[in-house]
Amino acid sequence: MRSAVAGGLCGLLFLATAAQAQPLNFDQAAYITCREAQAMKPEARKQVATFLAEHSARHRGISLPNDERGGQLAMLVRGGCTLAPDAYLFTVIDRAIQAEKDKLPKR
Repeated sequence: MRSAVAGGLCGLLFLATAAQAQPLNFDQAAYITCREAQAMKPEARKQVATFLAEHSARHRGISLPNDERGGQLAMLVRGGCTLAPDAYLFTVIDRAIQAEKDKLPKR
């Protein structure tokens, strides 16, 4: 019984450590919740959010601006994650980009 508990704890530790680093691919990043992202170190959280935002922007045919419009997107994502902390971060980011798509530059 003790080894099963230790194995489970090691698995949780591995998952927590892996969540701190940038995911290796979209399939891993797509299933990070807002709550899990909030638990990450700030730099890791920014990397994951940027990775997901760039993926969504490519899919929607727009580019992500580095001006005030980018800040507005970030505020939409922050608000969405505050309202639904168990939502997938990618879903929140994609919906924010979709809502602001007409105001963002085309690729």
